[in-house]
Amino acid sequence: MCNTCLKDTYRSNRANMTTTTPLKVALVAFDGISAFHLSVPCLVFQDGFLGQPCPFDLTICSPEGPNLETSSGFAVRINRSIDAIDCADIIVIPSWPNALPPPPTPLIDKLKSAHQRGALLVGLCLGAFVIAETGLLDGQTATTHWAFVEQFSQRFPKVTFDSQPLFIEHPQLITSAGTAASLDCCLHVVRRFCGSDVTSQLARVLVTAPFRSGGQQQYIPSPIAPRPEQATSVSKVVEQVEQELNQSHSIETMAKRCAMSRRTFTRQFKASYGCTFGEWLLTQRLKLSQQYLEKGERSIAQVAELAGFGSESVYRKHFKAAFDVSPSQWRATFGGDKER
Repeated sequence: MCNTCLKDTYRSNRANMTTTTPLKVALVAFDGISAFHLSVPCLVFQDGFLGQPCPFDLTICSPEGPNLETSSGFAVRINRSIDAIDCADIIVIPSWPNALPPPPTPLIDKLKSAHQRGALLVGLCLGAFVIAETGLLDGQTATTHWAFVEQFSQRFPKVTFDSQPLFIEHPQLITSAGTAASLDCCLHVVRRFCGSDVTSQLARVLVTAPFRSGGQQQYIPSPIAPRPEQATSVSKVVEQVEQELNQSHSIETMAKRCAMSRRTFTRQFKASYGCTFGEWLLTQRLKLSQQYLEKGERSIAQVAELAGFGSESVYRKHFKAAFDVSPSQWRATFGGDKER
């Protein structure tokens, strides 16, 4: 990944978001598509905003005609042809049939043209095969569902395949791992164009899992489970801690503030938030640090102190472990111009 190229690309993307015109997203559907794969981009780029101004204008299109059958057995009607790609800023291929048929030539041609004019191409799960068919990934690194490693490597020997990351990003090309990783990837695209605040709020609405398990690395922050609907002594103290992330907090002090034993507090916290207090606190501090990094106004040492990590070295260690990039790389990628 070229950080300089990404920095220039993201700065341009942020400039586009200052306009009142939403970014156009073309979602490519096909006969036999999984309802889940079709729904994820719809939720992230449209439905998840729940009446709030949506920064995206989503269009679902198809190269196969208006009437499609999903793999779940119900039909959907698509009102647009793949001509919608011609004016899209972001084109999403949400998957592809497991038999991996060659994509239609008109679709490949339109993807190449879109890339040439600067659009972002996103291949979710087996949609990575479609992106690779364009030849645009030659000499690059890509990923897809782990079960299709051999097929991908054989079909695209000029592409370096990596089965570990949830997704792999280049300035105008993104490929993601299978199924649920599509959600991580789409949320990352929102962060890329809209920043962390919009993405965090969207993730709360979608009620995504607090942490991902398994061997794949997480590049984007994992949203925290929503607060309990009814206020409890734990949730009230947690709200206070959210305003005091730069201060020292321990399970013992938290339990005391809630008038509970350590064991009772630990049990109730995990039942309410889906993770331990330590995991929650670390994620909240990392999320806060991302906001400081993206504003680009403070040094890494100052960000570490303001986010409650105590020392810059501890902060860098946790940030690298969580996102596989350094704080400086994150700031360069997501809008901060100052290198300190």
